[in-house]
Amino acid sequence: MKKIRPSLKEKPCLKDFQQYILEIENERGLQTDIFHYCLLMGEEVGELFKAIRKNENHQIDSNSKVGSIEEELADVFIFVCAIANKYHIDLEEVFRKKEKINAERTWGKSSE
Repeated sequence: MKKIRPSLKEKPCLKDFQQYILEIENERGLQTDIFHYCLLMGEEVGELFKAIRKNENHQIDSNSKVGSIEEELADVFIFVCAIANKYHIDLEEVFRKKEKINAERTWGKSSE
């Protein structure tokens, strides 16, 4: 019996990404603890910053392997979804709630 690989639908919403990441973790046997995921995401954020430094012509170690900003953003996004999944957080729902709070905030410089 052939195993069906996880796939992401054509125009996914945020829930679809989260479900896809969950399926990929299950397929690859990546059931790891939250602390490990947080460390891995931290590494990916560092790689993103390095890619941005390179893109902005800031000095980086010439021996350093640097990915693209696009690849590193995708890696960070994957870990954000994985961490949200571990805590059973619907990212779309909490995003909307947070934006509702942000809409009521005053943005910009405060008068001194």
